[in-house]
Amino acid sequence: MRILDDDAVRAVFDLDTAKASQRAAFLALARGDAWQPGKIMGGRDGDPDTVFCYAARLAGVSGAVCKFGSVNPGNAERGLPTIHAVVTVLDPETGVPLALMDGTTLTTLRTAAACAVAVRALAAEDAHRLLVLGSGVQARAHVRALCHDGSFEDVRLWSPNPANLAAAVTELRDEGYKVEAVTTPEAALATADVVVCATLATEPLFNAADLTAGTTVIVVGSFAPHRHEIGPDVLAASRRAVVDHAPTALRNCGPLITAGHPDVVELGHVLADTATGRDSDDDIITYFSSGLGIQDAAAAWTVHQRAERLNIGHTLNWSST
Repeated sequence: MRILDDDAVRAVFDLDTAKASQRAAFLALARGDAWQPGKIMGGRDGDPDTVFCYAARLAGVSGAVCKFGSVNPGNAERGLPTIHAVVTVLDPETGVPLALMDGTTLTTLRTAAACAVAVRALAAEDAHRLLVLGSGVQARAHVRALCHDGSFEDVRLWSPNPANLAAAVTELRDEGYKVEAVTTPEAALATADVVVCATLATEPLFNAADLTAGTTVIVVGSFAPHRHEIGPDVLAASRRAVVDHAPTALRNCGPLITAGHPDVVELGHVLADTATGRDSDDDIITYFSSGLGIQDAAAAWTVHQRAERLNIGHTLNWSST
């Protein structure tokens, strides 16, 4: 079995590779070539922490892949990522464990890459102004993923935590990204073409009236019933609500549950041209990233194969343990 830490995962999972894996995952869902059961999520009443477990498999491609982890919002004040996880990859024929890898890094990279795929499919053609709400690991990863190809020349970042915001802007600028901090989101929302919500908010971050025609809203942090980065007004103003996987999103995404499970379109069908994402450049489109095991399966199988080919990571003789 191959053990892959943070550095090993990053060494073989660059942004282009990550995007390709996520596109493959969504298309597999659309074709019915994926085993995607419901995810396990839970926690104690009144406790902000969330435990999760995802399992999935790409039919005819990967073995079973399982991710187990925890979301701990208090980690932001500790200077730690709010999400920690491990991912196990099994052999497709024998079930023998092939790899154990850092699920924190994998989740960060695949989530941002998946949203980059969604933006490319859903945003207006001339979209070039980006607003990211949040300043944590996912917010920073989304700036990198969305600005990777130079599509966004105007990037603004907002966070309710001024210290974290300053640190995020400094880090991204040091990496060469032209990012500006904003003290309130309202003014930036009026000019943003794409708005990414990458927080753990339990109350809406803005009102639909703050958006302009043509905006694409990417909702990343509303992956549990109690998390609400947007309100019903944003959904009502949206021409279409697009999701990664309808059963998962309608069961887990707080805004969709509050709205009474509205009609949604799956991203895979948009990518396969069997469903429409945007009808015109004036449409407001909202995309929900609920987080799927099949995303981890596609990402982890890609990481495993590339690590094997390049002999990256540490090996462990599983049969002798």
